[in-house]
Amino acid sequence: MKLLKWLSVADRFYKIYLDKQFAPFGINSSQHMILLKICDSPGILQDSMMDMFYIHPSNIVRTIAALEKQGMITRSPNDQDKRTWKLYPTDHALSIVEEIRAVCKKAETLLLQGISGEEKDLLIDLLMRAGKNITTELHIEKKEGEFDD
Repeated sequence: MKLLKWLSVADRFYKIYLDKQFAPFGINSSQHMILLKICDSPGILQDSMMDMFYIHPSNIVRTIAALEKQGMITRSPNDQDKRTWKLYPTDHALSIVEEIRAVCKKAETLLLQGISGEEKDLLIDLLMRAGKNITTELHIEKKEGEFDD
């Protein structure tokens, strides 16, 4: 039970930390990963976002709608399939993306304070394996490259 408690504590408080740090940018801890992915892959298909994150599709749609409303992204129809959308970062998103990355890096540094490089690598490996274990138990299929980062 200790593991579950401390995973929950770390999750809850790093999200509070990120929410405070991201507030000046108009985003929150549940939006930053999606925004970073769109900035890294302009024109990415909205449907492919659903395959990248372990987030319910309705939450992806809601997050994308919020980012669009906030002026962070734009959507355009996919020429190959009009039922899907291509997602693009706005100039505003591109102007703050490095600051968002810096906040993420600082959050990781805080979480890993006092942990050696070797221990950090081991922790990441163990958390990835734990994630694979629970998704396998829940019969959630791994998408290509999903556990790579």
